[in-house]
Amino acid sequence: MITVNLEPDGKRIELADTRTVLAVLNRLQLRPTMVIVARGDELLTPDRKLANNDELLVRKVTSAG
Repeated sequence: MITVNLEPDGKRIELADTRTVLAVLNRLQLRPTMVIVARGDELLTPDRKLANNDELLVRKVTSAG
């Protein structure tokens, strides 16, 4: 089970059967260019593998231009 904290929405979601960051983003219907994904103090790229009980921060980013 992967726990995802979505910001700035303030939602907390638990996902099963997700093994990569890209799989998490696909389940959340987000593109890698729309968010920053972190695990602890480490930023993660879409190809990074996840372990059971990982807790991720998915922060939506927007362009103001």
